[in-house]
Amino acid sequence: MKKSSGADIAKKLGVSRTRGLEAVIKAGMIDAVMKVVNKEGVTHAELAARSGLPRSAVTGILSGSLQKVTLDRILKLVEAAGLTAEVKVKRVA
Repeated sequence: MKKSSGADIAKKLGVSRTRGLEAVIKAGMIDAVMKVVNKEGVTHAELAARSGLPRSAVTGILSGSLQKVTLDRILKLVEAAGLTAEVKVKRVA
């Protein structure tokens, strides 16, 4: 399956490229957390306790609800799953 770029997502959703890129970044981090959840059997309640987020927020985020979800909250889940996030910035070709 081909990965979608921020520009692709933006065009499909009718939003700015920035918002499209943000959605791609958030989805990638959530996907990484989900892999840990599935592989290690970590529950939403455990992630909530580790991250300091309400369990309902964890469940909402991991079910794909990105509306009004900040990068800060997703980064808390990344850390709670024992992961770290890296950002790479490069010149546009």
